[in-house]
Amino acid sequence: MPNRKRILVTSALPYANGPIHLGHLAGAYLTPDFYVRYKRRTDADVAFICGSDEHGVPITIAAEKEGVTPQDIVDRYHGMNKKVFEDFGITFDYYGRTSSKVHHETSQEFFTTLHKKGFFKKKTEEQLYDAKADMFLPDRYVKGTCPNCGYEEAYGDQCEKCGTSLSPTELIDPVSALSGEKPELKKTEHWYMPLGDVQPKLEKWIETRENWKPNVMGQVKSWLTDGLADRAATRDLTWGVPVPLDEAEGKVLYVWFDAPIGYVSATKEWAQEQGKPELWKDYWQNEDTELYHFIGKDNIVFHCIMFPVILMEHGDYVLPKNVPANEFLNLEGKKLSTSRGWAVWLHEYLEEFEPDLLRYALGTTLPESKDSDFSWKDFQMHINTELADVLGNFTNRSLSFTANYAEGKVPELIEPSDLDQETLDAIEDQKEKVTQAYENFRFKEAINETMNLARIGNRYFTETEPWKTRKNDPVKCGNTLYVSLQISAALSCLFDPILPAKMKQLRAQFGLSDDFSWSDINANMLAEGTAVTQGDILFNKIEDDIIEEQIQKLHDKAAAADPTPDVPELKKDIEFGDFMKIDLRAGEIISAEKIEKSNKLLKLKVNIGLEERTIVSGIANDFHAENLIGQKVSVVANLAPKKLMGVESQGMILMAETPEGELKFVETTAEPGSPIT
Repeated sequence: MPNRKRILVTSALPYANGPIHLGHLAGAYLTPDFYVRYKRRTDADVAFICGSDEHGVPITIAAEKEGVTPQDIVDRYHGMNKKVFEDFGITFDYYGRTSSKVHHETSQEFFTTLHKKGFFKKKTEEQLYDAKADMFLPDRYVKGTCPNCGYEEAYGDQCEKCGTSLSPTELIDPVSALSGEKPELKKTEHWYMPLGDVQPKLEKWIETRENWKPNVMGQVKSWLTDGLADRAATRDLTWGVPVPLDEAEGKVLYVWFDAPIGYVSATKEWAQEQGKPELWKDYWQNEDTELYHFIGKDNIVFHCIMFPVILMEHGDYVLPKNVPANEFLNLEGKKLSTSRGWAVWLHEYLEEFEPDLLRYALGTTLPESKDSDFSWKDFQMHINTELADVLGNFTNRSLSFTANYAEGKVPELIEPSDLDQETLDAIEDQKEKVTQAYENFRFKEAINETMNLARIGNRYFTETEPWKTRKNDPVKCGNTLYVSLQISAALSCLFDPILPAKMKQLRAQFGLSDDFSWSDINANMLAEGTAVTQGDILFNKIEDDIIEEQIQKLHDKAAAADPTPDVPELKKDIEFGDFMKIDLRAGEIISAEKIEKSNKLLKLKVNIGLEERTIVSGIANDFHAENLIGQKVSVVANLAPKKLMGVESQGMILMAETPEGELKFVETTAEPGSPIT
């Protein structure tokens, strides 16, 4: 088809070290499937690419725990995850893997091209080394205290509490995740990307991006404001893509460098599968292609800074038009934690429920701009009160009444009333709203506006009372059925990206083709006299006992995974004199506000008796600023000042973390300024 818009959509490559859970789904896989299904109906030329990220430290850690090879781990989870995506209806055109030969060759070609262009800086630096394990420690093999928020379980690449990007040497009291020993510094040689050198070019490109989400652009600009530093592109490991240089024996490409290239290598494999090995170039090297990366917020920096730099410096590649990243999904009011068993695995969900139910329920609570929460009772509510009571009830009323009182055929529309015409016009009105929502990556809005059409239909059916007019005004009754059937037919197409299986079933009841285009959706989809069939109920309500069973199952898994509270081990003893150097004071928060461009940091004004202090604290995801006035706190008052997001922080608020990951203030009723001893 000439002049078809060419679109390349990628989903973040999931680590092949475990199964897929709801958090993964809400972050990077459900929304692109909504988008791709919609775009295909607009007759766009779409390639939807994903695959397993099979390198990196999580893979090797999983292998070490089980006493198997990394290849054993990735083979197991690649197949499992590929199947569960298929079973759930995620319509990837190709699902690749980064351990493939094509991926290794493609990643090495990228590195070689950049190396020949003189892009990399070769540097010898000291890195943490575990003498007991006899190996340099990649970032995820190092844990310690975050220098930003004080979280004691931060990894060497990022603090999962406050989101700060780190390097292992920045951690306070680092320990090896392998041996538990304190690592030593040892010299090693690596190739670095000089991000600071290319920052001006990157900033110019960022300025040309339109309609990026505020949470995405805010994080990107925060990195740029702080200034980009050199970033290692290689590391000391045996599992990964070997660095294609003679002097780099025993080194592999850093996983963040090779993983995004997996989109390119998977597209190449897809093209080969199509029998058109050069087809991939249309999607990666043709400037008319629109590239979209769907990811979770923890991948923003890699897809908006690192990977674009790699593509820019290589040349010949398109850059992302948009990166519609989602925030995090919580579960039953708590943070998802696979280690604590607090997760709903997708393969387990599919053993008991239909995919479309979760596609809809999760779609209504997506973390599009801020963290959101999934609960089983909300799931039940969305299914029962929306899918069953609104959508299912309306389409069933329309079809059953037609079957019983109109010989199962679409009646003729005769001299429609103003209400008849207004209701028919709502089809085009709602279609436009839904279309704009999809085009702007507002998927919750797209779902709501589609359901609003069903609500309009339900109200109309009730107001026109066909159960009365069928006897005293058959023409009016026929008009009611005509309008209601047209709305139902339109809904069977408008809801297709969200509820593909159920809407296919509904279209069959109208005799509509599954090979429809978005442009076919209108107020006259069914001709007068078209035969329709009632069919089975689309959505059955979910009973309370089924939901209680799911909630109990979740708690049972959490208890089995972690029967005792998840309390970190005690740190090594310190001298009494070291403790006495810390000046702990009672304080009271007198003002609080969010820091611009930061999702997690609050700027607090704290009265510590002798004076008022400005303290930056990474607690914005746990507390609302307006609720903190008057909060009693404990303050480390003699911590050296440090600038965070341009604000000088003059101390630290002491916090405790529950086994569920909730933050609690270490409170004291003492007057502000009172020493805590």
